[in-house]
Amino acid sequence: MGALKILLTIIFILVCIALVILVLMQEGKSAGLGAISGAAETYWGKNKGRSMEGLLVKLTKVTAVLFMVLAAVLNLNVF
Repeated sequence: MGALKILLTIIFILVCIALVILVLMQEGKSAGLGAISGAAETYWGKNKGRSMEGLLVKLTKVTAVLFMVLAAVLNLNVF
């Protein structure tokens, strides 16, 4: 069981690093005055789910859930 805990800890550290990188790669929600003048209604504003930013948001959500699950599993004193 000690080897399993070490393996889960290594995976947890890699997930933590990936989560930090994904959050830092995202753009801020207040991207300037473009949202006031209606610049958000461009092609990229409407299709945000298919853009790189949409992919980053989805990956961040998946990584955050994985982070929480691993943190809960590692907190159990089963090992």
